Amino acid sequence: MRGVWAALESVTRVAAVIPTLNEVETIAGTIASLPRSVVDEVIVADSSSADGTTFVARAAGARVVTLAQRGYGRACAAGVAAAGEGCGIILFLDGDGADSADLAEQLVAPIRAGAYDFVIGSRVRGKREQGSMSWHQVLAGRLAGWLMSRLYGVRYTDMCAFRAISREALARLDMCEMGYGWNIEMQMKAARSGLRILELPVPYRRRAGGSSKVAGTIRGSIRAGWRIIFTIARIASAGPKKA
Repeated sequence: MRGVWAALESVTRVAAVIPTLNEVETIAGTIASLPRSVVDEVIVADSSSADGTTFVARAAGARVVTLAQRGYGRACAAGVAAAGEGCGIILFLDGDGADSADLAEQLVAPIRAGAYDFVIGSRVRGKREQGSMSWHQVLAGRLAGWLMSRLYGVRYTDMCAFRAISREALARLDMCEMGYGWNIEMQMKAARSGLRILELPVPYRRRAGGSSKVAGTIRGSIRAGWRIIFTIARIASAGPKKA
């Protein structure tokens, strides 16, 4: 009986992973917005912020993992590795206050119920605050979704960072992208592997403070864009959906 209870607990416990880089203005509010009736652990994976993000995150109740090397995917992977063994669901979100962290239950519940393996928010389908997404972000998400529907028969509308996945399913994806290709790699491999996928509309706000590392600069946008394109090409070349 004790073994059955432990197994059920591992399925229902949730670790929230928040990759950060200089988010001192927003990280405390992001952590506070996560419903602790849903999220059991909050892990901030920080890429050596220079603005005090880690101190504020710890004070807000998060466990902080500090990385010497930068990389969005590297931070996400480090956060997953740091999650307690009893956490069977990983929730990802950004630390800039744009994601509606208070809606974590909507993403987690379908996995807890055993109906889905991977639940991703769609900012495109949800209500967006004016100026929260650029036209090229919307277009990129739709184009990537169209391509994945052709390759794997799964249609996404966005590459939103706000997502939840069972830890067992994530391990099977064998993630390797250390940069901004992490999100699209997860979506492509989830579709190719035949995971049970649900996309839900979620509201999206302008970032609550600081500056975006991607959309905030032309250089950042180009660098992230090329990494996403490279990732799509790499995974697509591996072949169609697995049986």
